[in-house]
This record gives sequence, structure tokens and C-alpha cells, in this order.
Amino acid sequence: MRIVKVLRRVLYVEAGALTLFGVGLALVPRLLLVDLFSQRFLADYAWVRMVGVQSVGFALLMILVGQRVEEFWWWSWAFALVGAAVGTVALLNALFSVPAHSEAWPWWLLASSALGFAAGLLLGMAKAGAERAEA
Repeated sequence: MRIVKVLRRVLYVEAGALTLFGVGLALVPRLLLVDLFSQRFLADYAWVRMVGVQSVGFALLMILVGQRVEEFWWWSWAFALVGAAVGTVALLNALFSVPAHSEAWPWWLLASSALGFAAGLLLGMAKAGAERAEA
């Protein structure tokens, strides 16, 4: 089950990234978005804080799946689909709708990391499925 270890590692690394970003969004959204990522000032950051809290919850689910990945490797489909969707939205935003006075690079970073994690999960699931079929 060496392949399943790869899938577990991708789940854990993505969970770590989501946790860091989610905690940042939940605790200091203006500092993170406006000062660090050069996005426009928002009048209200409550929805951003909620996204941060949900990111941490999503990361906890990734860790739970990672701990039982030998049995539940196929649950990673949920994370791959969400990652691909988030990456696609971020990519489209970077290409077509970055507001004036905002930088595009954070959207490119989000798109590439989300799509990269989704690809890693898909690769890990494909290999885990093939390994299961051989066994």
C-alpha cells in the first residue's frame, strides 16, 4: 500500500495549507487580504471569516480521511472535486475579473495550488484504485 501513502501525504499537506490559510482568514482577514495579498478593502469581512472557519473544518475532514485512507481512499473524490472547482473559479477570476486596485497574483496562486492539489488527489486515487484492483 505504498501508493496509499502518497494519497495520505497529499491529503495532509493540503489540510495543512487549508488550516493555515483558514486560520488567517478567520482571525486577520483584512491583514491577509488587503495588506498581504493586495486586494481591495471590503466593508465587511464576516463572510471571509466564515470561509476561514469552513476551511479549517474541511481540513479536519481531510485529516480524518487520511487516517483511514486504506479503507476510504475513494472519499478523496469530494476533496478533488472541490479543489478543481475552487481552482477553476480562481483561474477564471484571475483571467477575467480582477477588480481595479487589486493584484492578480493571489488568484493565480490560489488557482495553481487548488488545481495542483486536485491533480495530486486524482493521481493518488487512480493509483490506489489500480493497486486495489490488482490485489
